[in-house]
Amino acid sequence: MAKNRNSTYWWIFSIIFTLSIAYYQRTTGPTYPVRGKVTIENNEYKYKLLTSNDSDKPAKITIQGTEGITGYIEFRKYNTNEPWQKTPLYFEDGKLIGELPQQPPAGKLTYNVTLFSSDNSYVLTEDPIVIRFKGPVPAFVLLPHILFMFLAMLFSTRTGIEAIRKGSKTYIYSLITLILLLCGGMFLGPVVQKYAFGAFWTGWPFGQDLTDNKTLVAFLAWIIAVIRLRKDNTKGGWAIAAAIILLLVYLIPHSMFGSELDYSTGNIGTGQ
Repeated sequence: MAKNRNSTYWWIFSIIFTLSIAYYQRTTGPTYPVRGKVTIENNEYKYKLLTSNDSDKPAKITIQGTEGITGYIEFRKYNTNEPWQKTPLYFEDGKLIGELPQQPPAGKLTYNVTLFSSDNSYVLTEDPIVIRFKGPVPAFVLLPHILFMFLAMLFSTRTGIEAIRKGSKTYIYSLITLILLLCGGMFLGPVVQKYAFGAFWTGWPFGQDLTDNKTLVAFLAWIIAVIRLRKDNTKGGWAIAAAIILLLVYLIPHSMFGSELDYSTGNIGTGQ
């Protein structure tokens, strides 16, 4: 009875830990919106500046405001010397809204937002924001990918704990972790990449996409762990090492060194 209760506690800990890591990764990557507040005439207004958007529609930038506030978005294609363009903000339903023109998959724009009120100007960010466009990914592909990757991290954490405790389920948990990584990272991951940027794999040896490369490293680590544990279930150190590697992989922000369109050539590269 006590053993089952301890196992439940460790599962609860693993779920909370995995949720924390997932939240960290979600909020630290380059695709997370830039959020903040601007004070205008003693009033605070919230804003959300997008850093990612589907390529089949304009990117909608929203700022809380009133009809007495005006402004514009200044933008140009990323890593080009093209002249800056301006698009005005319009007021709708209590918000100032501006739209950035849609771009091809992996295309990027750099932009900043300036507001005006009573002859005063307010630039929202010190440095321009970079937004990357991607092809739409169907929910029936994206949601299972996210679920499998979450479960892989969950079982990886629980496997590491089981190995530290020298439990009897280290091998079976390791095998489940490997299968989840195979489905979520090595199968569905490339499918997501294909929809988003037109290529199944942009990691080594074809590119420097950090998301693909770190997934490959974690997958190989768990293959080794499963092989070693299948021969000898007492070799829990391999599972601990693989769990640490996957944890380090998750601590690396998502979409780093990802696909980027070179507007001068029309080619999509990685590692920039």
